Amino acid sequence: MINKKFLIFVLKQTRKPNMMQSFVVYNPTKLHFGVGVAEKLSDILPSYGRKALLMLGMGSAKRHGYYDIVMKQIEKSGIDVVEYSGIKPNPVIEDVYKAIEVCSKEEVDFIIALGGGSVVDTAKIVSLAYASNVDPWKMVTYQEEAPFKIPLIAIMTIAATGTEMNPYAVIQNPKTKKKIGYFNPISYPDESYLDPSFTLTVPKDQTAYGIVDLIAHAFEAFFAKGDDATLSDRFAGAVISEAMVYGEQLVNDLQNISLREKIMWAATNALNGLLFFGRETNGEWGAHNFAHNLSVLYDMPHGASLSIVFPAWMKHFKPKIGYRIEKLGQLLYHEQLSADEVISRIEDFFARIGSPVRVKDYGITGEEEKQRFFEQVKQDVPQGFYITMTNDDYKAIIDLMWE
Repeated sequence: MINKKFLIFVLKQTRKPNMMQSFVVYNPTKLHFGVGVAEKLSDILPSYGRKALLMLGMGSAKRHGYYDIVMKQIEKSGIDVVEYSGIKPNPVIEDVYKAIEVCSKEEVDFIIALGGGSVVDTAKIVSLAYASNVDPWKMVTYQEEAPFKIPLIAIMTIAATGTEMNPYAVIQNPKTKKKIGYFNPISYPDESYLDPSFTLTVPKDQTAYGIVDLIAHAFEAFFAKGDDATLSDRFAGAVISEAMVYGEQLVNDLQNISLREKIMWAATNALNGLLFFGRETNGEWGAHNFAHNLSVLYDMPHGASLSIVFPAWMKHFKPKIGYRIEKLGQLLYHEQLSADEVISRIEDFFARIGSPVRVKDYGITGEEEKQRFFEQVKQDVPQGFYITMTNDDYKAIIDLMWE
């Protein structure tokens, strides 16, 4: 009998030349997608406990009425709820510590996260650190293990990170100037609610940054080590094409619910594992890790940092991955293009939707800031899973960002 909670499919094979890597497909998140799904939240809440911590961002969910919809469902379910709000777009570890204190004081059974990726990522870390009784920063820096979690329900208000259906979370420590991507195989949300109507109030710039973020996730999958996962390549190309075709329409038609749902579903599939199967590394992630430093130093939105870093990263590593860039061009544009032509078209797309492609587009200029950023990157030492970077690589990429 197939387990109703989740499906596990395991493929075992002997590794041979020109074959995909063996892999395991596993995704335990039950995802509810479509207009109105959040109004059925009360159906599942009592099964997770008697008291929930409701985690929120900086106030947009309340301003736009999504909070009221969720609270009505909470009241209907008969559970008790306490709140923790104020989570920033670039989430910080201090909020994790404070939310854990609320969990301990109120003895909550599970968490409801209403917001974007920052809220859900913070909730993931709280869920793990609270249940496992570990220091959250030591946990995300892999100094302490977190074998347990309390259940997490995610209700998304933006399409971007894909955190609603994956085991990853990103958190920042302003004191150490570190922004870290954390993986724990048990940190998937138990259930996620994706109502595209909840994204109608996302402004143009944040909509664009979300589109960039999902495209960057597909890039990280595509540029991972391993050229034989051809279907995963096609999946990645399809997700990027979906985002480019409908994303450009969306930034000029923000109230179009049909376009909103297309981008929301694309964001989920960009980082729910679909694009990564059969590759030798679990993504590349060098450009993502590099871009985190723009957020640390300038509080730059994550998507904005990616549209600056990724083209520069591709240009610099063209001698190593140029053939992959050309293959990506075939998938996206259905014609034979040089690597330079592909990168140029990607940059043009980012610029058309209003995301910066150079640091000067975000108001950052001058040799002093350039050196300051170089020192930050050297301190952070960002690396990919496939392509390693030296200080010379950092400098060359930064030169391209400062053009």
